[in-house]
Amino acid sequence: METLPRHQCLIYEGAPSRHLPAVAAVTRDKLQQNYRCLYLNSPPMVAGMGSYLAAAGVDIAREVGRGSLVLTSEQGHLAKGRFDVEQMVQTLEDAIHRALRDGYVGLWATGDMTWEMGPEKDFSKLVEYEWRLEKLFAKYPELSGICQYHTATLPRDAMRQGLLVHPTLFMSETLSLLNVHYLGPEAFAEGAARNQELDSIIGHLCQAGGTT
Repeated sequence: METLPRHQCLIYEGAPSRHLPAVAAVTRDKLQQNYRCLYLNSPPMVAGMGSYLAAAGVDIAREVGRGSLVLTSEQGHLAKGRFDVEQMVQTLEDAIHRALRDGYVGLWATGDMTWEMGPEKDFSKLVEYEWRLEKLFAKYPELSGICQYHTATLPRDAMRQGLLVHPTLFMSETLSLLNVHYLGPEAFAEGAARNQELDSIIGHLCQAGGTT
């Protein structure tokens, strides 16, 4: 039984490939626990993830073929290139239902926030999306996952928001921490992400993450 909140955040800097071994290890473990696993990112990152999963001992062809593993760069949740919160949340909820209907114990999902937000890179809906995700995690105990925040591709305010809206921080495949900086929907204020003191905390997290 999981003791930490299931809605986690991976904050990292440097080459995205550096954290792939850790994410691949978690994905392998979730597959072994009979979760359907969804990885959403750019085509190069999807290809890289496949390589690291294979190195971790996952039979990619078998898991993809049976529907246990979904590696995708699809952006069907975008509306004419713009991020649609409702569409994305509905996509995830439908995926949960399909996983349960297909006999899995749940859905484990991870995605890169820059890729999810689409080519227009309008991050104004980021906080709304994360709060909707919180409600989804509360509604479905069968759902778990990691939101990936890359310092090189996200504006500073978005990084600060990522830190403030996740109850748990993913550090490595063997370490996740309760986030002491987490602000729930009731406590989150509009100007909270303008606090520049959060930047040093983000920097420390990037340095502390063994794979980040």
